[in-house]
Amino acid sequence: MSHQGLKPVRILICDLDGTLVDSAPDLTSAVNDLLAEATRPPLSEAAVRRMVGDGVAKLVERALAASGGVPDARTLADYVARYLAFYEGRMTELTRPYTGAVETLSDLKSAGWRLAVCTNKPEAPSRHLLAALGLGGLFEAVAGGDTFTVRKPDPGHVQGVLDILGAAPGDAVMLGDSLNDVLAARAAGLPVIAIASGYGPVPAHELGADALIHTFADLPAALATVGQPETGPFA
Repeated sequence: MSHQGLKPVRILICDLDGTLVDSAPDLTSAVNDLLAEATRPPLSEAAVRRMVGDGVAKLVERALAASGGVPDARTLADYVARYLAFYEGRMTELTRPYTGAVETLSDLKSAGWRLAVCTNKPEAPSRHLLAALGLGGLFEAVAGGDTFTVRKPDPGHVQGVLDILGAAPGDAVMLGDSLNDVLAARAAGLPVIAIASGYGPVPAHELGADALIHTFADLPAALATVGQPETGPFA
């Protein structure tokens, strides 16, 4: 594979769930473990996919709302803790990187790109998941939903990643699958690429991203279209 014409140093900031990895099966199993313990009916994977993207607490709240109602704040916090216990015990049972993710990101890194993760999933399980799936060594920075005082869609989450890398918004591109990714990137001053295989209630083609890809094989060409003119194609 030739990388001729690619600017030596660029930054790609990636979302995690629904973007780099298909974690919905394990997320659903953990949700249903929690609901079973609470004597509530289970949810389908399709339903859980639409609930992902705003962090653990919101996922649990939405699952409870869909299965009988949301309890008081203290009980909800207990449910969130129980969900995390269930999830952290099974997070790599069925979760896998999307087809081509490892290969494409490895090629980008070899071509001089710097890679980072910006996710609303807590940082510790995010790092564990990346390491377990053989992705950890690709990323210079991993910022979870609890790394800073803000998280996506707040642009401070993306800016925090840039600060870790000592970089400016003009150096970076965001890759994500949700409206939170697009809003955070836009407000931080980054172009954003949406991937169609992700989660959330808004279809990828309606997110308003600068480019839309369907698989990781499409990513290099998309990066060329949203990058600086001198970057040229990645071929």
